[in-house]
Amino acid sequence: MKKKPQCVKASSTGGNRPLLNETQNDLDKIARLESICSQDVGRGIDSLVESAKGGLLGAARSIAEHPHPNVVIITGFFMPNGNPPCPETDGPTGSALLAATLHEVGISVRIVTDSLCYQTVKTAVIAAGISNDIPFDIVAVGEAKENQHSVASLLEFWESLPSPISHIISIERAGPGKDDIVRNMRGDDVTAYTAPLHLLFESEKIVSIGIGDGGNELGMGNIPREIIVNSIRHGEEIACKIKCDYLIVCGVSNWGATGILLALSLLRLDWKVEIINKLNPEIEFHILETLVNQGLAIDGIRGIPSLSVDNLSWEFHAEVLKKAIESVSS
Repeated sequence: MKKKPQCVKASSTGGNRPLLNETQNDLDKIARLESICSQDVGRGIDSLVESAKGGLLGAARSIAEHPHPNVVIITGFFMPNGNPPCPETDGPTGSALLAATLHEVGISVRIVTDSLCYQTVKTAVIAAGISNDIPFDIVAVGEAKENQHSVASLLEFWESLPSPISHIISIERAGPGKDDIVRNMRGDDVTAYTAPLHLLFESEKIVSIGIGDGGNELGMGNIPREIIVNSIRHGEEIACKIKCDYLIVCGVSNWGATGILLALSLLRLDWKVEIINKLNPEIEFHILETLVNQGLAIDGIRGIPSLSVDNLSWEFHAEVLKKAIESVSS
């Protein structure tokens, strides 16, 4: 494919929509990147990955071509049976890195989480290098009707903003199954510890992007239910029914944040330097170490504070990040 000229085209909203840098080589790199980020780490997600194939390109392209992206990031998976009860390390780490990097390239960002996960997510964002520049929206964990009203009010508030919200990206955020119960990977009911942030995905005015690794996260409703049931342990109970516009299935959900950023670095050459500079193992490790040392996050599988994510050592994650960066740099 010939390289497209760097110019702009009129958007449907009346603004100037950037025309992306999409050579065939770039598209091939994004496909390799998706493969790296979606490698199975023992959950049996290969069929889920195949079903969602192309989601990374679609998600990144929708952000890159938008004339004025304004992104909301949802994260936080509270584990009531952890020691101590705490959000898991997967989600807040990747979300903080994504928020900080989008902020670096000039994209408006805000974070949404619930009251049980707020301190963890806020600390992760500060560790990523930003503090008061990114607003937070916090939904309390409590009575279902009150929570639903809070989410509806939040959507109304977003509509009143000078710059409308364009995208919602959910990273490792559990959602309800067919029976409206939210469950963890073991099939335990955690609905009482999970504010209904999935209702934010119902807005037809906002592009929704779901990132998950186990079948019970927001966006997994895009995958035919029988695939999750037949591939994932406790799939019958945990399969999330919530759909999204673009689904990214990863070996670890944090990797989806890395994937989106690196894909954006290919599609938008004007963002590449800032993105690559921000994506390095030292920054990501600092976020993880800060959360663990302050007792604000635990490994989602081990259930204890640990410098690991989903029972995978930090060294393993650093190697995945290295390979991902190399895949777009060659």
